[in-house]
Amino acid sequence: MLRVFAATALTALLLAGPAYAQIVKYVWTGHGINVPGSSKCPTYKMTINVTVAGDSVKALFEQEGRPERHFEATKDATGMFKTTAVVGGGNIMQVSGRINGADSNVLLDGYCKFGGPLVKK
Repeated sequence: MLRVFAATALTALLLAGPAYAQIVKYVWTGHGINVPGSSKCPTYKMTINVTVAGDSVKALFEQEGRPERHFEATKDATGMFKTTAVVGGGNIMQVSGRINGADSNVLLDGYCKFGGPLVKK
């Protein structure tokens, strides 16, 4: 009976192993960079919190004084990801980045550009 239980438990762990991807968290905090038609971006402070589990990239970002927003993406084999994020007024920002160990970065590009190297939490 004990052998059956041990074998069942081992099989369950082996099958469930890939489902439990390692979760890694990153953060970027900084000020915006102007794009054509904008002039106040350097006064806007943004925090981007990125969580990576396997190929899944999820982030919460918040410009100081504004509501929190989010985006979700899937990274490719080289760690690159690309998606869009909805911001105020139904506008969107283009989101891109790379999650690859020490060379991880994120960029939100729209009414301003926000982003740079990600720091592991």
